[in-house]
Amino acid sequence: MRYGFGVDVGGTTIKIAFFNEDGLMLRNWEIPTNTADNGSAILPDIAASIRSHLTCEGISDDHVIGIGIGVPGPVSDSGTVNKCINLGWGIVNIHETLGALTGFPVKAGNDANVAALGECWKGGGEGAENMVLATLGTGIGGGIVCNGRLIAGAHGAGGEIGHIVVNKQETEPCSCGNFGCIEQYGSATGVVRLAKRYLTSHDTDSTLRHLHSITCKDVFDACKAGDPAAAAIADQVYELMGQFVASVCAVMDPEVVVLGGGVSKAGQILVDGITPYFKKYAFHACHGTRIALATLGNDAGTYGAFKLALDEFGK
Repeated sequence: MRYGFGVDVGGTTIKIAFFNEDGLMLRNWEIPTNTADNGSAILPDIAASIRSHLTCEGISDDHVIGIGIGVPGPVSDSGTVNKCINLGWGIVNIHETLGALTGFPVKAGNDANVAALGECWKGGGEGAENMVLATLGTGIGGGIVCNGRLIAGAHGAGGEIGHIVVNKQETEPCSCGNFGCIEQYGSATGVVRLAKRYLTSHDTDSTLRHLHSITCKDVFDACKAGDPAAAAIADQVYELMGQFVASVCAVMDPEVVVLGGGVSKAGQILVDGITPYFKKYAFHACHGTRIALATLGNDAGTYGAFKLALDEFGK
């Protein structure tokens, strides 16, 4: 049996998981992300943690396939990152640096793309060769898997689907500087933004009006409880998300679009609300595309990172 590691680097913690070659996660743990001195200790800390684990397990180097790693920034095919602001990095070649520190081959990718690969392999898209992951969190990130492989794009920005424009009449800017991106409506902050707009422009009675501050969860909980204002707000989200998913499918034609991130915790109500609008706006040949919820949660990044290494070095 051979083994490998999947690493998911975040701004606060680094998740590391140990897998066998069949994709079974044998152990996972976290270490703090040390961003001092422009993050110079991050890769050495990862190497030391991996080396320590191998020593404890008594596994020799020749049984290790390699290391996959996801980082919060664009990554070239050669493993070069040009600025990871959250980590303090400038230009870093992860393949060369982490490879030299560990003695193992390394394959790196953008963290959102890597999470998509994980969901496609062992999560909500399991069994699919073509899948899109939309991560609905504070913003909207994503990743595209085509024929079982990640699409990184010419500039490492493949999968930046949160900045597809769905509303040309928007007057407030998105974080990217454009106007009307789906991130402004389908993210957790976007749902709250739509709720505040609706409550300001309508006099519909709602339990949401009695809250000190509204969260995305509040909106969907109220919707499930039959609150008419919350239902109207959610319907705006569903329609814009339906347009968005239809646009993605017109380009990619995936078997499944997987919804992850905090907003997806609303559950099946989100899928059921989006699907009719998706079918309304989708190109007819794409009507068979499924919309599903992500299942791996915080482990998606480590699963996908190991899959990167397995695909690259496991043959």
